[in-house]
Amino acid sequence: MSIFRDKARGRFVFEFSRRIEGRRVRAQKLLPRAWNQAQADAFDRKESARLYALATSVGGAEYSIDQAVDVYVTERLPELKHGVGTARDLALMLSYFEGRPLSALADVCTAYRKGAKREQTKAEIDAKVPPVPLAPATIKNRIRYLTAACRYAWKMHGMGEHDPAARVTVPEVRNARTVFLTRAQVLTLARACKDKQTRAAILIAFYSGMRADEIRRARVVGTAFMLNDSKNGDARIIPIHPAIRRYVGRPQRTKFAQNYHFMKARAAIGMPKLRFHDLRHSAASAMVAAGASTNAVGAVLGHRSAQSMKRYTHFMQTQLEEAVFGVGRKVA
Repeated sequence: MSIFRDKARGRFVFEFSRRIEGRRVRAQKLLPRAWNQAQADAFDRKESARLYALATSVGGAEYSIDQAVDVYVTERLPELKHGVGTARDLALMLSYFEGRPLSALADVCTAYRKGAKREQTKAEIDAKVPPVPLAPATIKNRIRYLTAACRYAWKMHGMGEHDPAARVTVPEVRNARTVFLTRAQVLTLARACKDKQTRAAILIAFYSGMRADEIRRARVVGTAFMLNDSKNGDARIIPIHPAIRRYVGRPQRTKFAQNYHFMKARAAIGMPKLRFHDLRHSAASAMVAAGASTNAVGAVLGHRSAQSMKRYTHFMQTQLEEAVFGVGRKVA
């Protein structure tokens, strides 16, 4: 029997482990919580038959990237927050991997890096506008999606003997912005904003480091903001700075309305390319410049890795100089 119930999670689990034609085929899948025994058994019969059919294909044919993507889109993507977008991006890569074996994944990704073009609109096609290469960040994301699909099929369904993505490389992306506003510039921006709610959001963003959507969702618990579901999935507590206490609890504008008033304010101070998200970076740089450790700043911002904090380390120059120049100094 390939089905058993995981009592800890309260869900059925499909587990397949068979030696077929001299090769071990393994697969495991956590089934939906709402499924009953009959539904789990039906899935067991269908999936076991599919795995047997794949393993005993004519001539021992190698698994294809199409098969891996199909399994990934059917099983894994419905459980992911951005599954629909990922499925769309994989579909746009189809011409590169269609009919190719899993062993050719690295070659497929290399070809995509070199030849991928941005999808054109009908107007651009009618006007015969030459295709434009995709941005490196987009290429990197799509290659990551494709390798994730192939690795899922390898790990969960035994497609292939080795990790199909072992030789895959992705383009290097350097898209970190270096727009950091000083406190005086933020105050100038806030004064230029004629909308009270948006002005409050600007100041809260700078004095808390929260993203625009986090400001709308944050709950006030005592003297701190509480975020139960931040971008990386972790709960976060952010102390409320005295400078923004009077703005706490006020109604927030919708995203569209806030963007409208923010764009008018940034134009008024001569910074038309400024983004609301730059206020978050400015908050981080101000905290680091004030002597806060990168660990403390990362906890406030909700960053999981030190890599995310690298863009702010140049503000630690003074602290670094004090540390280096202190070597050999006599202590009073």
